[in-house]
Amino acid sequence: MSFLSDFGHGDEFVGVVHSVVRSIAPHATIVDVTHGIAPYDTRAGGLALARAANYLCPGVVIAVVDPGVGTARRPIALEVGDGASYLVGPDNGLLAPAVGLVGGATKAVELTAPDFRLPTVGGATFDGRDIFAPAAAHLCNGVPLTELGPEVDPAGLMPGVLPVSQIEDGILVGEVLWVDRFGNCQLNVDPLELAAFGEHLTVTISGDERVGVRVDAYDDVPTGRVGLVVDSSGLLSIAVARSSASAELGLAEGDEVRISVLDGNPNPGVVTAVQLGERPGGQP
Repeated sequence: MSFLSDFGHGDEFVGVVHSVVRSIAPHATIVDVTHGIAPYDTRAGGLALARAANYLCPGVVIAVVDPGVGTARRPIALEVGDGASYLVGPDNGLLAPAVGLVGGATKAVELTAPDFRLPTVGGATFDGRDIFAPAAAHLCNGVPLTELGPEVDPAGLMPGVLPVSQIEDGILVGEVLWVDRFGNCQLNVDPLELAAFGEHLTVTISGDERVGVRVDAYDDVPTGRVGLVVDSSGLLSIAVARSSASAELGLAEGDEVRISVLDGNPNPGVVTAVQLGERPGGQP
């Protein structure tokens, strides 16, 4: 089982979910994908889950970034790959990017069956403990998906909302999707979109133009240049030499980046006039 959330590690939430799962399915092994998603950031959670999706062990995935907990938003479980894996979480768009990446859901249910929930002790504010963890554990035990609640149409689930890059007057306009802990800034740009732009480019951030260069590795970025690197997810990332591109360029998630063909010499250098003559005493 894999587990992603915005719970952090300062409270007991992650440990409680682990314990609920193990109390119902003692054989379950839980891999913590991350619990460092910013609170309430369903877009960041969905992107992180999508980046990880193809590398998670087949089985059950719990994802909980749930600002609407206790409201009318539905708790759901989805079947993907005709039963190869199940995703459990809120119907708020969090699961959508990963589900789309693996080919879509083949079945979905709303988690309403009381036999597969914990009784709510206080308010309905911890569905990770009371609904998602029990449902995931029972799936690990072989309980059929359709026993957890009524089927719903997968096409009617909340979609994920991700920005799409576009070309405006020959300029590629993208957006920062994610900033990793090293400060590299992932864009919503397929590297193939840069095929006609050349090796050196103009990168414009908040009106400030920089010389960009396409490189194969982060450590190949020349000092003083903006590197454009294909990252491990297959998207274009902005990087600088052994430092944080986010800090140096003032970039954050959601910021616009404009990429265009570079006019002029990418390495103009410095020209210094030198006059040759005789040394004092007549020596050349």
